[in-house]
Amino acid sequence: MITLTNASRWYGQVIGLNDVTCEIQPGLTALLGMNGAGKSTMLRLITGQIRPTTGSVLIQGQEPFANPEVYKHLGYCPEIDNFYENMTGRQFVQYLARLAGFSATQAKALTIEMLQRVGMADRADKRIKGYSKGMRQRIKLAQAMIHSPEIILLDEPLNGLDPVGRREYIDLLHDLALEGKTIVVSSHILYEVESMTKSILLLHRGRLLATGDLRVIRGLIDKYPHRVRVETDDPRRAAQLLSPLPNVVSLRFDPTGDAIELEVRDPDAFYQALGNFVLDENLPVSAFSSPDNNLESVFQYLVHS
Repeated sequence: MITLTNASRWYGQVIGLNDVTCEIQPGLTALLGMNGAGKSTMLRLITGQIRPTTGSVLIQGQEPFANPEVYKHLGYCPEIDNFYENMTGRQFVQYLARLAGFSATQAKALTIEMLQRVGMADRADKRIKGYSKGMRQRIKLAQAMIHSPEIILLDEPLNGLDPVGRREYIDLLHDLALEGKTIVVSSHILYEVESMTKSILLLHRGRLLATGDLRVIRGLIDKYPHRVRVETDDPRRAAQLLSPLPNVVSLRFDPTGDAIELEVRDPDAFYQALGNFVLDENLPVSAFSSPDNNLESVFQYLVHS
């Protein structure tokens, strides 16, 4: 659906995006990176607002820059609000439907449907200038979906949403992905991305550091030991059994006295050995966890390696 090949974008002497090559397929993909990583530049290239300095960007085989045929297939929610503040939410969405080429009757019906879908049907007749940030985010999504595009791009869409609203918003994105749409969501908030999807594009200082499934990416950086916490009523016995394992790099006792913390290589082999000790040696283990099996650790490893 979306293909970037050695795509770069320069703003004078400043690099916005640097030699990025990737493909984005249908489903929900998170574009992850801290502020200034190049996420918005990449979205602006995909939506045809700017053209690459070098390389190419293709949407369904066509260049998006100044190409209205491509725009028909795109829905876009920019990070920055740019509403007609004195319009109501309903008027705004309906107006954009008319701009998309729908008749007045079609625009009215589609607006009702989209407002219902984003949870704004009961607040759509209030003026936008009185909307909260979360309500604005929902109206932006409604206008992005009004023409049923195959590709929807959302720049920091969860900003301003309360926890319930965030969950509802993410559920809606999942529904759209299940319908076969290509959803690209940019974010710098790691835990939000982790609750949204395992398919990520990780940008840092304009470069694409990793792409694909989070679990696969984590497997590719296993040169870094995993931290594992094992909670047990007998930490000394656990240490005696686990420390001789060849993949254990270090071990220390937790100050609470009811756990040990280890650094291990080849974590799958370690977990198998731990299970064997629990079953065969009656090692009392109440819980174990790894703080490195999450998106934040992956991000930190890739950025600082």
